[in-house]
Amino acid sequence: MLDHQKGRPVHLIPDTVMERGFTLIELMITITVLGVMLALGLPSFVETIQNMQVRTAAESILDGLQIARSEAVRRNAHTQFVIGPGSGWTVSEINPPTSGVACGVLATIQTRSGSEGSEKATIVVTGTTGAGATSVTFTPTGWTTAACVANSIAQINVGSSVLDSTKERPLEIRITAGGGMRLCAPWSGDADDLNPPASVGNWRLPAGDPRRC
Repeated sequence: MLDHQKGRPVHLIPDTVMERGFTLIELMITITVLGVMLALGLPSFVETIQNMQVRTAAESILDGLQIARSEAVRRNAHTQFVIGPGSGWTVSEINPPTSGVACGVLATIQTRSGSEGSEKATIVVTGTTGAGATSVTFTPTGWTTAACVANSIAQINVGSSVLDSTKERPLEIRITAGGGMRLCAPWSGDADDLNPPASVGNWRLPAGDPRRC
């Protein structure tokens, strides 16, 4: 419409403008639905996070062992891997056992804190002569030796301090006398692979799976 006097357009403004938004009831329903979804998904999320911490700890320990072995060969020296505290570790170069000097630390090569992404992981160490092992020594050829510590680390089991046995996915690291290392999934009981005992939970692998211990 044009202004009849000056010929300018005239815009008609309606008396009321309708605005659309959320009502209080709609907002409460949305919040309730989100709350239910979070409640249903939170346990699974926590389980995933905690099992990720188990794997992080296990892979870190395996890395530390591999560093100790490779540095022994590279330096043509004896190195020692020490576990703890927690899932933390330290790799050091030590005096040769045949030098007539105690296997003391010559230099620290690398360390890792157990709080780095795996503070809830639990560690159980089995030595070559039983429990209580805390270290393993590598020779310049990459083999393990008991010359410094009679009870060397032979196996490390990593689990979760938060999840029960039906939810956690524990991992195991095995060390051979030749310096070989393997990360695998432990298996308990003699039950059929297709019908594992409740203690095994959801961490079941078929016979022949290379990830299984």
